Amino acid sequence: MRAPGHLNALRAFEAVARHLSYVAAAEELHVTPAAIGQLIRGLEEALDVELFHRASSGPSRLVLTDAARSVIPDLQAGFDLLSTAVERLKASKARITFTVTVPPAFADKWLLSRVERFQNKYPFYDVRIDMSLRLLDFAADRIDAGIRYGLGQWPKLVSTFLLRDEFYPVCSPSLLTGEHPLREPADLRFHPLIHDMSMSTTAVFPTWRSWLQMTGHLGVVDCDRGLQINDSAAALQAAITGNGVALGRSTLVARDLAEGRLVRPFKEVQSSELGYYLVHRKESANAPAVIAFREWLIAELGND
Repeated sequence: MRAPGHLNALRAFEAVARHLSYVAAAEELHVTPAAIGQLIRGLEEALDVELFHRASSGPSRLVLTDAARSVIPDLQAGFDLLSTAVERLKASKARITFTVTVPPAFADKWLLSRVERFQNKYPFYDVRIDMSLRLLDFAADRIDAGIRYGLGQWPKLVSTFLLRDEFYPVCSPSLLTGEHPLREPADLRFHPLIHDMSMSTTAVFPTWRSWLQMTGHLGVVDCDRGLQINDSAAALQAAITGNGVALGRSTLVARDLAEGRLVRPFKEVQSSELGYYLVHRKESANAPAVIAFREWLIAELGND
């Protein structure tokens, strides 16, 4: 049997294998459960292989056989390749513009240095990056997806968690020497503090006050003095040029630390419940571009 002649049956099998439910698979593929059952039976007869057992108890009555389970990864990879091939065929007629809205600092410090890898993998997409600070209307502004920083809940948008930051002081290597070298948190009283005000309206966003309180130095160091900047990337740039000490976010400072533009003078770390999320409209959940971008993001973060 050649697989292309039974593509619908293979899709039905893959969907049932994921959901362990004829009903859920039917909803996903927009057919009836009876049609799903007929496709599965036909595939089992054509291959002369049993694909599912029926369990006597448990949350799902369907159980994959060992033979079926062993081919699922290859089958899913094959469908991914088919989707990519279809997108390439579409691109031969017209390229596809994919618009993503991203916080400026995340774009500057993380995304822009990596986005070429996305375009190399998916050359049929022309990526348009919107770095607006305002919350855009995805439908009205024709936004396909976005990366947002917060608690993961935005009206009318589906969110996928990506990662969380850790917060810790960062500065130019030059501040580790001189008249008042940074050796312990108390030494911060001799240096300007750089305040990232980009999330000043979010109560749970870590600040110099919360970090100094966590380390027991709130009374030793005046947490209110220093330079206030309403852009995270600009605040870090001020630290790079030696204008003071910033409270860095791990995602945004990773490259500057690795390349020696910034250093961590202290080991104390503050966590945060805020995180980065990929967001999109519910109607875009199965859009190939959104799926491709989500999978690429997750893979990149895994490499980090």
